[in-house]
Amino acid sequence: MRIGVIGTGRIGTIHANTLSRHRDVGSLILTDANPSRAQELAQRLGETAAPGMDEIFRWGVDAVVITTATSAHAELIGRSARSGLPVFCEKPIALDLPGTLQAIAEVETAGTILQMGFQRRFDAGYAGARKAVRSGRLGRLHTVRALTSDQAPPPAAWLPLSGGLYRDTLIHDFDMLRWVTGREVVDVYAAGSDAGPVMFREAGDVDTAAAVLTLEDGTLATATATRLNGAGYDVRMELAGELDQVVVGLDDRTPIASTEPTGPPAADKPWTGFLERFGPAYEAELNAFVEVVRGERANPCDGREALQALRISEACELSRRERRPVALGELPGGTTTAAL
Repeated sequence: MRIGVIGTGRIGTIHANTLSRHRDVGSLILTDANPSRAQELAQRLGETAAPGMDEIFRWGVDAVVITTATSAHAELIGRSARSGLPVFCEKPIALDLPGTLQAIAEVETAGTILQMGFQRRFDAGYAGARKAVRSGRLGRLHTVRALTSDQAPPPAAWLPLSGGLYRDTLIHDFDMLRWVTGREVVDVYAAGSDAGPVMFREAGDVDTAAAVLTLEDGTLATATATRLNGAGYDVRMELAGELDQVVVGLDDRTPIASTEPTGPPAADKPWTGFLERFGPAYEAELNAFVEVVRGERANPCDGREALQALRISEACELSRRERRPVALGELPGGTTTAAL
């Protein structure tokens, strides 16, 4: 199997490394907006660098992995679909719903594969939480608390391209909320704060956000995120039911300290970022993509799944701006039911 990797930045490099050593991948063609970066990575991996994106399609590949800036995702998904090629793409499909729906339509018209990069679906902790909910261990689920906290903010120049804290960061928590519970979000109420560094205000973004979400069965959920968690990178999900409760992301590297006299000590080596925390999950999702392309398994996260997570993000952004509850029915694209 020959795979084209478009984008050789931080996550593209990780994906290229995973694919280059995969037993069912014969070779890679790498390209990037910065050709020297692709060339350097290709030399390091013993793969081929292409001078531009056009060569990926002209030279012939069996599948495409897209890890470019988000603004290019939808166009490349569409081009791959028209070329009959399966695609793995980092989230999101686009930064707006019309672009997302158009790209999905192209894939569905072509009858090709689009697997989206929501790596938490391959994390052992989240998989364990999903199993606990499905098995009935928790009884009736009544409360979910999710959070994602970055240790340090991203570069200021990147913020205007990110889509904002809801679309860039909390979208993962929203995807997990659906995937773990098997329930859809019906309405949200969200707020955000830009009281931190001025670069967030200049970008029209917030550095900290919170949302209250109601699921279709009445379960209540909260989701919070911040770019400024100096203690370390913190990703958790707590699920409480009438019979039991479980937590994802609580281990000896969780960057939190107890004030209780008999509480656990602070982590000696707290998580520093998402690439470190979710390293095994990133590898697993690419292995799954190869299996999907080979026809050995079903697509674990198609474009419609990614669309629903974006709809929740869009609803939260609308709620924050207009300071009101937003029903998901106000947004287009609500046709998928969360996988049970």
